[in-house]
Amino acid sequence: MDTNELLRRYLARERNFQGANLRKINLIGAELNGADLIGADLSGADLRGTQLIDANLSNTDLSRVISCPVKHP
Repeated sequence: MDTNELLRRYLARERNFQGANLRKINLIGAELNGADLIGADLSGADLRGTQLIDANLSNTDLSRVISCPVKHP
């Protein structure tokens, strides 16, 4: 699945992305709050600025993910 498809489906209120192949996906600044990413492959993904509030990342492959520290107000 590519960035455009994932964001289109998320904007259509889909939240189930269990087991999705999201390897090396660019999600800079994306809002994926509440997404179900159980078992998804996010290896090598660029998650800088991505919001994952209440997202389920159980058993998700986050190896080699590009991210930055979260800043809290």
